[in-house]
Amino acid sequence: MPHVSLKHYPREFTPEQKQRLADAVTRLVVEHFEVPENVVSVALEAVDPAQWPERVDAPEISARPDLLIKTPDYGN
Repeated sequence: MPHVSLKHYPREFTPEQKQRLADAVTRLVVEHFEVPENVVSVALEAVDPAQWPERVDAPEISARPDLLIKTPDYGN
């Protein structure tokens, strides 16, 4: 623990980009949760834009606003 799951529209990441992203997310989690970095896990999941409303927005954003610490503004 903690585990961070990042869902995103499909895009290609090089292994180096993935590592830099994982390192950056890990640093923030370590800082804010005050845990050692070896207990942090980070996952990336590409979600097709056509499936975003049913796979991400409806179940994880719209249905669980109490868990969000930042809300999206799809209008911008």
